[in-house]
Amino acid sequence: MNAIADRYRVRANAFESKVAAVGAGRWESKSPCEEWNARDVVGHIVDMHGAMLRPLDRELRPAPSIEEDPLGAFRAARADVEAVLADPVLGATEHETPAGKMTAEQHIDQVVSADMVVHGWDLARATGQDDTIDPHEVARMWPGAQAIPEQMRIPGAFGPGIVVFGPEVKVPEDAPLQDRLLGLLGRDPNA
Repeated sequence: MNAIADRYRVRANAFESKVAAVGAGRWESKSPCEEWNARDVVGHIVDMHGAMLRPLDRELRPAPSIEEDPLGAFRAARADVEAVLADPVLGATEHETPAGKMTAEQHIDQVVSADMVVHGWDLARATGQDDTIDPHEVARMWPGAQAIPEQMRIPGAFGPGIVVFGPEVKVPEDAPLQDRLLGLLGRDPNA
């Protein structure tokens, strides 16, 4: 496997373990993402997996619904994206994205793969799990988070209902790097 597929697998494993650990009574718990509960966070990740397939004229295969079985829905979406990453032709297929032209595997890496890291924190925070992000992931994401264009913070800039990043949350400069990263990504690490 290549580095992108390996990174996706590690991130998907971490996210899946958080989904699997959600207690039955915690799915409606409010998440740090405004207007979303824990189930909505998983639903967003599943939806983003589908968004990665559309430029390839593919869609998510039939799967359990988020309402019925969040873990089953995630596992099915994950398998669909992993099939793209396992296919060298599909992975190398170029298409336009909001961030410019890139290959399917680059798009997966920069969007849904990275999303699982951040939304894994959201899910953990919502459901009372350990919300520590792998320090290597924090260091990897830090430079990009410092360069988020303001357009990415404007609700609807990439289509109706799409919010990429919320407003920056001010975090002390001497706070842990994870907290500063979360602040740049529009999350209050102390809430």
